[in-house]
Amino acid sequence: MGAVAAAAGVSKSTVSHVVNKTRPVAPETEHAVLQAMARLGYVGPGHTGSVPDAMTIGIAMSAMSNPYFGTVVQAMDRRASLEGYSLLLADTHDDPVHEVRAMTDLLRRGVSGVILAPSPDPTAALGYATQNGVPVVLIDRILPLGLDQVGSENADSTAALVEHLGTHGHRRICFVSPLPGLTTTEERLAGFRLGLARVGITDEFPVLTGADSTDLARQLARVLAEARPPTAVVSGNNHSTIELVKACRALGLSVPEDLALAVFDDFEWADSFHPRLTAVAQPTSAIGSQSVELLLSRLSSPDMPARTVRMQTAFVARESCGCPA
Repeated sequence: MGAVAAAAGVSKSTVSHVVNKTRPVAPETEHAVLQAMARLGYVGPGHTGSVPDAMTIGIAMSAMSNPYFGTVVQAMDRRASLEGYSLLLADTHDDPVHEVRAMTDLLRRGVSGVILAPSPDPTAALGYATQNGVPVVLIDRILPLGLDQVGSENADSTAALVEHLGTHGHRRICFVSPLPGLTTTEERLAGFRLGLARVGITDEFPVLTGADSTDLARQLARVLAEARPPTAVVSGNNHSTIELVKACRALGLSVPEDLALAVFDDFEWADSFHPRLTAVAQPTSAIGSQSVELLLSRLSSPDMPARTVRMQTAFVARESCGCPA
């Protein structure tokens, strides 16, 4: 603990408060302590190490705020329980600081391995796991890091949404972007541009951010007031879609009459919206199950080559794009 305190420039008692959550500390102080812990590989009291017979898998992702991950975790639990493993969940909030905290908490509880949906910068959390000898499988967001990982094919899947809109005569299409910095966001934005090229659209319409419906409504109102407003929108994930639908309602827009929608993620309510949402469906159950299989294989064969598994999506045509019911 003394080494962590020295590296973070704080007292030992402050490190203790961060590790044991006995007293609130300033966010910047907690960040410094967590970063020092990650660099030094310090886990703290209560850590039992990567114990093969612990039979617990750590899950680090934004499961509380992202409906997509809820379905994935259910599939993980079903697959893990077949092998006698249980799951321990920590929410990363898709933030590097929370991600280190999540990894710290999981390792202190002696998980056998971790399945991580990486934040925009997972360097500290991954380094922390590596220094403590805990294997990590990446899920959803594919990174060139030489780790086992599983996720959907994103670029061609998003391009298919654009192409579908193009076949319905839409030539002015904009994109609602999920959280910047994630590889899924980058791949789906690249797919959006690929789709425009495939249908011969040379003008790229604005990329809107879909984190908040009020702000998104302002952005959408602005582009709709332009001389050549978009007639269709592609949304990059389920959270952006929910905010987009709320923004359209706030602006009094009728879908698909005023604005056609085609979205990435066929979440549980997509078939219940009015109109029903045209969507790309990810194989969420298969992704969750595959992530556990990759981790169990890594635990049994630590030296095997790393594997990247890309799952194919399915296109589901409904009414929000202007298709007949």
